[in-house]
Amino acid sequence: MPELPEVETTRRGLEPLLVGRRITGAVVRNAALRWPVAPELTGHLPGARIEAVGRRAKYLLLGTARGHLLLHLGMSGSLRVLPAGTPAGKHDHVDILLDDGQCLRLRDPRRFGSILYAGDDPARHALLAHLGPEPLDLGADTLGAHLHAAARGRRVAVKLLLMDADVVVGVGNIYASEALFRAGIRPDKPAARLTRPACVRLAGAVQAVLGEAIAAGGTTLRDFSNSDGLPGYFAQDLNVYGRAGAPCRVCGTPIREQRMGQRSTFWCPACQR
Repeated sequence: MPELPEVETTRRGLEPLLVGRRITGAVVRNAALRWPVAPELTGHLPGARIEAVGRRAKYLLLGTARGHLLLHLGMSGSLRVLPAGTPAGKHDHVDILLDDGQCLRLRDPRRFGSILYAGDDPARHALLAHLGPEPLDLGADTLGAHLHAAARGRRVAVKLLLMDADVVVGVGNIYASEALFRAGIRPDKPAARLTRPACVRLAGAVQAVLGEAIAAGGTTLRDFSNSDGLPGYFAQDLNVYGRAGAPCRVCGTPIREQRMGQRSTFWCPACQR
């Protein structure tokens, strides 16, 4: 599933192509995505000018004076800006038509993505209102203090705490494993046993991993491509994720894999004690 770096990479690619353009209509070939496609897309938003392309957690926000569209890529979705007459493929479900003859096309083979209407204040939308802070919007000390407060008294594994969007957003499975490796913290350590310095160290690792992944265009393991149709290259820099049995790049110890929260977790038993 695309995580924060992949969504931010998509946002940055789309922003210069969409801001200032007017929505002239939409072509909905299949409305049955994870939730039905927002009816406002064809009824309320045509004529509205796109004023901003934002992101909250793993959601993209297209802001107009008539309200915001809330888009999620699901597990396999991608967004491309193409000439509106480009023939649609089997999995090209929605085109948002633009006044320059282009369209924003959602391709989603598994149909777990979504296009919803979030009104004038998307922060109050049910999918966004409960979310924790953006990890890149805070200093490492502030984010570390937040993680330490959230961990207090909780016996849940630190990796699961880090992936809880109510605590902090955008740290999915890949980047949680990588950040914990950099911070030297075992993924199964009870969150309540984390000291404040360890939380600050973890916060810095989260920010470094996410920042480097964004700079590399995200991580392509299977389905992800950016708004230009290109893969992300951070997979070449992964230290532990997907490397079970391979030698640790730091100490040579074989990387281990275990299931945690129904997800594969990778760690080095020597570097993460």
